[in-house]
Amino acid sequence: MATLRDIRRRIRSVESTQKITRAMKLVAAAKLRRAQERIVSARPYAVKMAELLSSLVRRAEGEAHPLLVRRPAARKRLVIITADKGLCGAFNSNILRASLAFLREQGETSVTLVVVGKKARDFYRRRQYEIKSEMLGFFDRLAYSHAQELANELMQSYLAQDVDEVSLMYHEFRSVAVQRVKREQLLPIESAEAPDGPGGAEGPAGDYIYEPSPEAILAALLPRHVTTQVYRALMESVAGEYGARMTAMEAATKNAKEMISVLSIQYNKARQERITKELLDIVGGAEALRQTVEA
Repeated sequence: MATLRDIRRRIRSVESTQKITRAMKLVAAAKLRRAQERIVSARPYAVKMAELLSSLVRRAEGEAHPLLVRRPAARKRLVIITADKGLCGAFNSNILRASLAFLREQGETSVTLVVVGKKARDFYRRRQYEIKSEMLGFFDRLAYSHAQELANELMQSYLAQDVDEVSLMYHEFRSVAVQRVKREQLLPIESAEAPDGPGGAEGPAGDYIYEPSPEAILAALLPRHVTTQVYRALMESVAGEYGARMTAMEAATKNAKEMISVLSIQYNKARQERITKELLDIVGGAEALRQTVEA
């Protein structure tokens, strides 16, 4: 049975842990607010650009740009975006599990990896998968330049025909408590589905007038689109990480409070038993002394 000193030591230890988890929750909440504002502001632009580019790709004559060239997907590249740190619940394990399932589904198809975040790097470093590059330690100062660096590397690999398909896998931020693992194809850029019927549900599908030329416009828009989608995925992952950490630290703080309550009850019971035992010893000693005096 634990002594009073052991129980007091455990209570102090849990109280120290509770202070840490409460502080981490407050820090995550402050960072989440900023990250959420950024992704809410950027998401409509990224979604609208994806819709516009998909529509342009569908109307483009032939393969108007190298990033639109479709090849048999014999060589794929998967960009896995995780966090650099833990203590965020199942945030990292969910995406690592989903990415590992995707890799196993590919069979004989060659898949190389670009890992973003220390958790993905550490996980796949111990497994038989080829890591082409890694990006670490920038989430706290995430900027558009980081997305440009990653997007340029992916576009260069695609244009050099080192890979035939590039996909992103990341957490899509839904709310503080909900982050959904999402995989989307980045390259080649997919075209929008043609509307059903002669004009679709929204009337006849119009065409675009290009100035100066379709090739020049696509050459300017397509790299920007790829960079925007990468930047959006990074911001979604950052917001999801802070939301998951805030939720996990809130649960940890609550569990610590409950544990302190249980330990306090155990301490009071043990202290009461010790006092009762000491009183019985005193009474027993006094009774023995009285009998000795009378004898």
